[in-house]
Amino acid sequence: MATSKENGKSAGGNTQKSGTGNGTPAKRGFAAMDENQQREIASKGGQAAHQKGTAHEFDSEEARRAGQKGGVAVSRNREHMADIGRKGGESRQSASRAAAGHGAGNAGSDKGGRQGSKE
Repeated sequence: MATSKENGKSAGGNTQKSGTGNGTPAKRGFAAMDENQQREIASKGGQAAHQKGTAHEFDSEEARRAGQKGGVAVSRNREHMADIGRKGGESRQSASRAAAGHGAGNAGSDKGGRQGSKE
């Protein structure tokens, strides 16, 4: 005997209950909510924790240690650190050029094309 789930289904039909059709499951529950709704619910949870006295508050020493821990983790990625340094150097170089009057108007000029060049 066929169950109610089997009725009306073809043999080759899609039996997936949720999904977007591209292999990723559809968002459900909290994840499917509007971002503002999520914030509102999360805010209520935070307020309740503070009222109850179980909310965690960082002191300055704990925050310092957490920041240091994050910095150590980020600095392990040498490629990322190289990118940061390169961008900083480029930014500094372009700022010094702009201050010296070698802005976008002189982009095709041979003078000031490289850092440390003499005029």
